[in-house]
Amino acid sequence: MRKVLVSIIVGTLLGIIGACYLFVGSWLSLVPWSIAGLAIGAWSNKRNSMINGAIFGFSVSFVFMIAGYNGSASLFSRIPFFALLGLFGALCGFILGFLGYLMKAGIRRGTSASN
Repeated sequence: MRKVLVSIIVGTLLGIIGACYLFVGSWLSLVPWSIAGLAIGAWSNKRNSMINGAIFGFSVSFVFMIAGYNGSASLFSRIPFFALLGLFGALCGFILGFLGYLMKAGIRRGTSASN
């Protein structure tokens, strides 16, 4: 449960930072998001790496869209669309989380083989 909360908090913070402060309007905001997704996966076990990654991915993309929204229509009317796009973020986070776990497992396997 703690790792789920950390995934939400990290996703929320990076979503706000990416929309308002760092790399605004640039694809470069994907770099810290990807690093964080890999780190969350490496921090988790195999099954939870995918769950935590998906939660992180949804959080970062959903909050990014909300924080960066400045359209004329009400924000409330855009939330279903943002949630739908957040599902794509969840898929990306799912993949990043699993890749982070695989990287950790590969490093551990390589370290134990060299001993």
